[in-house]
Amino acid sequence: MSINTNVSNHKMNTPKIYVLIVLLIMASIAGASSDPKGIFNTGVAIMTAILFDGTIFMLQSRKNLFSDGGIITGLIVALVLGSSSPWYIIAGTTVIAIVSKHLFKIKQKPIFNPAALGLLFAVFLFPSGQSWWGAFTELPVWSVSLLLVGGFLVTQRVNKFPQVLAFLGGYFVLLLIMSYYDVGLAGDALRTPFINSALFLAFFMVTDLPTSPGKYKDQIWFGVITAVVSMIIYLIFGGLSYLLVGLLAANAWNALRLKTL
Repeated sequence: MSINTNVSNHKMNTPKIYVLIVLLIMASIAGASSDPKGIFNTGVAIMTAILFDGTIFMLQSRKNLFSDGGIITGLIVALVLGSSSPWYIIAGTTVIAIVSKHLFKIKQKPIFNPAALGLLFAVFLFPSGQSWWGAFTELPVWSVSLLLVGGFLVTQRVNKFPQVLAFLGGYFVLLLIMSYYDVGLAGDALRTPFINSALFLAFFMVTDLPTSPGKYKDQIWFGVITAVVSMIIYLIFGGLSYLLVGLLAANAWNALRLKTL
């Protein structure tokens, strides 16, 4: 007797598997030059996601107990939190993220990006920091090129260029304007690790298929909302969590849009 995880039915060219492979490669590159504990924490996040998501699927009497989306969520959590964070914070944040995916739904789809919501909750619940080490914030500046290559491949595969360009365009234009007029600490957000985190969010979180729109027009609005809200939160509170709030605000807008359809 065996549990059917249905892994063999997953085609390697599906968008989620594609994103998963790119994230694993990035984790390997970043982990090789960062705190070795980061790789361990990545494994903790992946195993937590598999076990917790699988348990929920089992309780729901689903035949397929394997979730590549859950693994992606765990990976993102591990790559954003500090590479030296205690394992239980990594696991706890991953659990919160997975729970949010099943708890907040509209038309059978999650409302909020699970990783973003879990990471935002972690700011208030745990003594955790966010280094975004998976975005190569602890590597030389030239490593950003690797982030751009991986991000381009993912964006092309999930067909989200309007969304990504709207976010990055709005984000950097607003920053440049605010920097020119010396508004707040806008200039700091044009340096590492802020640029790395913005690129990582754009390529691997803004592009999340279940929680973002498919039509190009809606994608543009989604990206603009993420950028504008992110900048407002940054000016008021600073820190690195402003990007998460911006993305979650766009998720909420998308949910309201779907509700009216």
